[in-house]
Amino acid sequence: MSKCTLIIMAAGIGSRYGGGIKQLEQVGPDNEIIMDYSVYDAVKAGFDKIVFIIRHDIEKEFRERIGDRISKHVNVQYVFQETSDIPEKHKKIDRKKPWGTCHAVLCAKDIVKEPFAVINADDYYGRQAYEQLYSYLTAEHPANGKMQLCMAGFILKNTLSENGSVTRGICRADSSGLLTSITETYNIRREGGKVLSGKTETVEVDENSHVSMNMWGCPPEFMDKLAEEFERFLCENDKSETAESLLPIMIDGLLKKGEAQCRLLESRDRWFGVTYKEDKQAVADSIAQLIAQGVYPSKLWE
Repeated sequence: MSKCTLIIMAAGIGSRYGGGIKQLEQVGPDNEIIMDYSVYDAVKAGFDKIVFIIRHDIEKEFRERIGDRISKHVNVQYVFQETSDIPEKHKKIDRKKPWGTCHAVLCAKDIVKEPFAVINADDYYGRQAYEQLYSYLTAEHPANGKMQLCMAGFILKNTLSENGSVTRGICRADSSGLLTSITETYNIRREGGKVLSGKTETVEVDENSHVSMNMWGCPPEFMDKLAEEFERFLCENDKSETAESLLPIMIDGLLKKGEAQCRLLESRDRWFGVTYKEDKQAVADSIAQLIAQGVYPSKLWE
């Protein structure tokens, strides 16, 4: 079996969630949280190492709620994303907001030397995407001078929340399935039988569009490019209290510069997550339905 790592970004504050640590909410019948199902699916697909990106202040509860349990089944490692963890020369302000998903993944640079996938902690993706990413990451690719990336592309209508609007990276691909652009699109919601985006200027969005759910597959050399791009970001934004370096925007830039190509791997699985407090029950109900269908056992890790 080829070595492949899953990086789970779990350091998010979850400001829209209404208090508590949304990544650690129980949604399964045996105290499972969404990450249990992500790890279970990834291990079934072939991933053999899990790296959690967390904050120091949630480490104890995080280990108790998931880390210690799954470490009996797969290699588990931790790295920490703290706002202050940037080069000294860039510490210009007392910033409270995290620096974004590029910074999060970069925190794992010293311990990830193999192909890897990246996911959000509070998203359920379904097994198909893990199988496709693992297959792509462990396959041989022709050398063409470009970094070979991949991305799980979900269908927009399968990723909407019933409890509020969402932000999605709407993707375009060429006839060969290579990603050509990602457009961050805000305030997407279903309204009057249509899928709309925008606030002051409302636009209808094709519900069958492919969207990014921050599920990426990367070769190990991506970490060096990520460090280079994040340094460039800091040079321009180290006095900002709010600017974030985001993976979709960074990767879109690499595509436009011709430094990388990204294969869009379509998943028809339904996404669900806990963006809003009200989402928790819907997630629990969806997990119960998947258990009833035989997709998961009632006690995941027995």
